[in-house]
Amino acid sequence: MNFISNNEKFATSDKKIQELTEISQKYSKIISDIMLETQKNIIGQEDIIKKILISIISNGHVLLESVPGLAKTLMIKTMADIFSVNNVRIQFTPDLLPADILGTKIYKNNSNSFEIQKGPIFHNFVLADEINRAPPKVQSALLESMQERQVSIHGETFQLEKPFLVLATQNPIENEGTYKLPEAQVDRFALKILINYPTKEEEIKIIERNTMESEKKSEPILKSNEILQMQEFNSKIYADDIILKYVANIVDATRNPDNYELDLQNTIEFGASPRASIWLIKTAKANAMINGRGYVIPEDVKEVAHDVLRHRLILTFEAEADEINTDKVIDIILDKVPSP
Repeated sequence: MNFISNNEKFATSDKKIQELTEISQKYSKIISDIMLETQKNIIGQEDIIKKILISIISNGHVLLESVPGLAKTLMIKTMADIFSVNNVRIQFTPDLLPADILGTKIYKNNSNSFEIQKGPIFHNFVLADEINRAPPKVQSALLESMQERQVSIHGETFQLEKPFLVLATQNPIENEGTYKLPEAQVDRFALKILINYPTKEEEIKIIERNTMESEKKSEPILKSNEILQMQEFNSKIYADDIILKYVANIVDATRNPDNYELDLQNTIEFGASPRASIWLIKTAKANAMINGRGYVIPEDVKEVAHDVLRHRLILTFEAEADEINTDKVIDIILDKVPSP
């Protein structure tokens, strides 16, 4: 609590942070308008929408885990309409080929030459539906596009249009005909978000809207260049050295739990990678922006910690046998690592 009050004091005395906070408050108002606009088509799921917005602001990709029928496709389409960008849905299947996503060279009879035919990855927002149904070759084809924001087709490299977001989904309850995502691929996702069933009251509204009303088109609020400006501003939000150390301690606790008096040595097999630290800060900054602040507080880090870390921790067989999941481990770490 001292940290928050000290930062508020610092924020009012420091002109630069005052300016950052003023800009954040303007963006916070825009984000509130976006949240309201999504409710034209999506009932509930405010927290999920907020997390997707955090990923867009921090320029990171999202892995969504949920059972079918929870409006994932509608979410990405609604977001694309609001942000005035193009979008595509790719259904991943076992017979999918890398060329089906990236594109290929085709022969043109009229010109007697080969031309590049770009694949669906060349969209701003890409919904990779049931990504774990595609074989490893196809999954790895996404790696370069997700990390480098570029695609190689037959030796030629093409830059992807910005902003670029991959929103991938996987079904947690069906394993038949699926391929486990490799750790290198999973680590490319900034957030892993779990979508739960709607409440009974929300489901009644969903039924009413889908059986009595026609789908409403969401109105555009931001243009693609304004998204890029928001992403650029996000990196400028102030994160004190105390916050950086706090994030480093959280991530280090996943690797060296004994140093923090955590009895997790037989629970965590592999801790989080350095990407976890980077995305904890980037997404915490985005959370601060949504809340109209030009600086990060510990609560921002805690708000995004589960979504950033849950896919980056690999637990032991003993932990899984004891029905301990990564969210429980993250709870223990956040409770034990001292907050500023």
